[in-house]
Amino acid sequence: MDTRADQRTVPVSEKDSEELTTSLPDISQVDLQREEWISGWKLAAVFSGITIVSFLMLLDMSIISTAIPRITSDFHSLDDVGWYGSSYQLASAALQPLAGKLYANFNSKWTFFTFFAVFELGSLLCGLASSSKMLVVARAVAGIGGAGIQTGTFTIIASSVPMRKRPSLMGLSMGIAQVGMVIGPLLGGALTEYSTWRWCFYINLPVGGVVAALIAFIHIPEQLQKPPFLTVVRSIHRQLDLIGFVLFAPAAIQLLLALQYGGNDYPWSSPTIIGLFCGAGCTFVVFLVWEYFKGAEAMIPFDILSNSVVYCSCLNFGFLMSLIICKDYYVPIYFQAVKGASPLFSGLFRLPTMVPQLLGALFVGMLVEWQGYYLPYVLTSSMFNGISSGLMATFMPDTTTGKWVGYQILAGVGEGMGIQLPVVAVQSTLSPPEVPIAMGLLMFSSTLGASLFLSLSQTIQNTGLRELLPKYAPNVSAQDVLIAGATGFRRVVSAADLGGVLVAYSKTIDRVFYLCAGCSCACLVVAWGMGWGNIRSEKKEASRSSVETA
Repeated sequence: MDTRADQRTVPVSEKDSEELTTSLPDISQVDLQREEWISGWKLAAVFSGITIVSFLMLLDMSIISTAIPRITSDFHSLDDVGWYGSSYQLASAALQPLAGKLYANFNSKWTFFTFFAVFELGSLLCGLASSSKMLVVARAVAGIGGAGIQTGTFTIIASSVPMRKRPSLMGLSMGIAQVGMVIGPLLGGALTEYSTWRWCFYINLPVGGVVAALIAFIHIPEQLQKPPFLTVVRSIHRQLDLIGFVLFAPAAIQLLLALQYGGNDYPWSSPTIIGLFCGAGCTFVVFLVWEYFKGAEAMIPFDILSNSVVYCSCLNFGFLMSLIICKDYYVPIYFQAVKGASPLFSGLFRLPTMVPQLLGALFVGMLVEWQGYYLPYVLTSSMFNGISSGLMATFMPDTTTGKWVGYQILAGVGEGMGIQLPVVAVQSTLSPPEVPIAMGLLMFSSTLGASLFLSLSQTIQNTGLRELLPKYAPNVSAQDVLIAGATGFRRVVSAADLGGVLVAYSKTIDRVFYLCAGCSCACLVVAWGMGWGNIRSEKKEASRSSVETA
């Protein structure tokens, strides 16, 4: 049993201190709550349930990629292709900070179930969609549910086990969940080819019953006594900072739309893109002003946002997830476009990344639990990722199997070593009431980072092909290659020109890996602000709590 808990109180503004005194815990209550943990089969059941849900969420984000051609054929909706993915991302990103406030005010288990139920509803509606517009709306519903799943996973693990036991559990959970991102296209292709694309969404439904059976009847302790449900509901606009959410959501949506459209549907210099960026910036400034005056009750309190460990961890996590997702997209493109592999084999060729990633996350989690220090492994992870990205930037049509296997193993080790450590850093720094809010911030940083760098990657690819094809395949139209796509250009290119096109494609993808190397360098720089914390330390410094006794 962990007895490291320090004495903390919950931040309360003066005007509301009297009203909230009865609903917020005193010091002894927080300590008592933090000493209640679960173990044995109960912990195994809870961990399995939340990990399965996280796996499904990432699977759902990637499984649709190979089903889109059949969907557009059925609905005659080629113009809506971009919305099948972006509607999910927009809804999810806009709600992630609010999800943190929900977990901070309501029971963690039932809040998690609510988000998962909305995700399941969205999956059902996707499977039943009778038109392209219905599918777009259904994907947005699924995104609303997905917004709180990963935040809930982190929060429930924090509520279930003491700090010293969390790194390995978080690493294992995130490692397994990342497998869903990789195998999604394989499973989507198989279901679309041998059954129907609708099963790409129906597959989520029976799993819901399994998850409910695993954790519905298990008590998951809270680390603090939360206000009664009706107390929160009666003052929900203030407790959840709904005005802040109304300001934040359009800012996030405008920014993500600008990244989605820029360089694809509109030039970056077009009035539409400039207007979206300006609108996002202005709305975000208003949001920050509101949050400043809102104080401790803000959706994103400045006490949390200004904590160097928090914002450096968010930046590190954002850059790390950006390079992971860029590789998840572009390594299969290399195998399919340059090596001529099928979608199935391009997924199998990712095993050298997946297995070391999972093992690396588990092994480093165990080391952090044993030694207590996380920063050395954050730095090592960044260096591994930088080296592996640089090596992968040498991929060419004639790259040998030994090289692409070895480089991916190095990448998997680096990604696995660092994937859970920003979460560990934040949870070991903040007081229990602040943790769910910070988890929402971490998830938003990963969503924003991935959207930004995927957009940059696509721009790099399109620009690179237009630049390099005239050099290596002067007889080939760059526009024809771009329209045909990564797996279709071989049908529009003659055998005599194919070699030059493959070289151009390789060098273009190499530039994306250079971008990943840049993300690794950024991870290394911001890691120094994550603090030299020891999660095994018995004594917490007063500065690690942003709350004071009223």
